[in-house]
Amino acid sequence: MATAPIYCTHKQLKRVYPQIDAFDTKTPIYGWVHVAGDKYVSYNSGIVTQLFRDGQDLGAAQSAHGDVDADYEWAYDSTNDAVYIHDTTGSPADLLMEAGEEFTAMITQFRTDASRYLDSKLDPNLPREQLKDKSGNFDYMIIRSSALIAAAFLIRATDPTNEIATALMEEAQGNIDALNSGGAALSWQTTRDASKGIIRDVSYTDGSVRPVDTRGNWGGTFDLIRVKIETGGALDGTATYSVWVKNADKLGIQQGNQVVTSEKINGDYQALAGGLQIRFAGEDKTSVATATNEWEIEVMGAAEHIDASGVKSVANSRWLN
Repeated sequence: MATAPIYCTHKQLKRVYPQIDAFDTKTPIYGWVHVAGDKYVSYNSGIVTQLFRDGQDLGAAQSAHGDVDADYEWAYDSTNDAVYIHDTTGSPADLLMEAGEEFTAMITQFRTDASRYLDSKLDPNLPREQLKDKSGNFDYMIIRSSALIAAAFLIRATDPTNEIATALMEEAQGNIDALNSGGAALSWQTTRDASKGIIRDVSYTDGSVRPVDTRGNWGGTFDLIRVKIETGGALDGTATYSVWVKNADKLGIQQGNQVVTSEKINGDYQALAGGLQIRFAGEDKTSVATATNEWEIEVMGAAEHIDASGVKSVANSRWLN
């Protein structure tokens, strides 16, 4: 059976809430006394599911304290609320002994819980397999929302009324509401302006002439149009560009069919493809185009279904007396 995905990594969680390390929930164990030989015990320890010696995870517990007979073996006796350890190096009273959960494993569980919580809050009509972008990464709205929830869960585990946790959950809920209402779009969704093209840098030199606008409506189906500067220079008839669109085997960005070849750039709207025009411009009148700079323009057909729009129907009811 497939494992449900976790939407944010430990690193991504830390980027959203850098203070997560402060919520390591390990607690020190004191009052160690000598039992016999190299065995020691601490009474009234509270339940111990994992034991750490100066930060080292000592592994799984023994079944009973009678089995604790090798270095660093340990056991928790629930009847007497006592934890035993075998230590040949000396008394654990001289060390940092802690009970708790391995921090990375704990963070993984919070990330998992947050991902499942987000799943439960998102509109069931949002296909979960399409929460990723075209590069196979989870959409940032999904990453950030799950990280916000995980951070809030982590904080509330020790401080249920914490105001920071409340603020984190409010931001996450705002993201969820925006996704469910169509106020925000994931990268796979078709929006009202998708037929006009979304321009993305593939290779770009800062300050150079670049595509700044498109107009018209794409008449085909989905494509990633490739636009490349062939000849560098000023917009005085020197700089040129070429355009590729998809064919039966390749998308435009993969160099399908070339539909514009070394067209001179004049700064006005010029031919792109499929009913679209493109306009190039620079930061100022002295800007020049740089050869081999390249862009992809993601387009959807003008007649394709819009997945994310700002308007949705609302069912109304009227009571008659």
